[in-house]
Amino acid sequence: MEIHRYEKIWLAGALLLIVGFIATVSYGAVGAGIAMVDDEGGQVDPASLDDHPRFGEPGTYQSGENEYDVYVVARQFLFEPGTSEPIRVPAHSTVTFHVTSPDVIHGFEIVGTNANTMAIPGQVATITVEFGEPTEYGLLCNEYCGSAHHAMEGKIEVVPQSEWNESMVVN
Repeated sequence: MEIHRYEKIWLAGALLLIVGFIATVSYGAVGAGIAMVDDEGGQVDPASLDDHPRFGEPGTYQSGENEYDVYVVARQFLFEPGTSEPIRVPAHSTVTFHVTSPDVIHGFEIVGTNANTMAIPGQVATITVEFGEPTEYGLLCNEYCGSAHHAMEGKIEVVPQSEWNESMVVN
């Protein structure tokens, strides 16, 4: 069987595209530092979040030197804290976000970072972000959660360490 020269070129090109596609998917899954949210965050009763010691008063809690835990409740159609008042964290700190939802599935994406997770009722998603220089980041819900989904947004303010004080810590 004889294969025409142009068929060999097209066959080689198609094989290169397949190998390139598989390499791109593999890099995106492993090489870019993306990890799936696991059960590390634990579970809570979504019907009684107000009784939870941290989600009852969501906010920023200092957990170590330059380490903070932020408890966020994503509910229709706001982040608490984040929407009505920004989440404030000091610059050059490591912040672990604990996110859950009492009603429906929401998204929690910090725009400009690779922090992106789902807020599932009863499941606590935990992601850690290292913040550098003072700036602002947006928060977005990227899971359709209802009629006002498009308006569900918030803000994170990374303030200079000199401006950071204990009044910004909720606990």
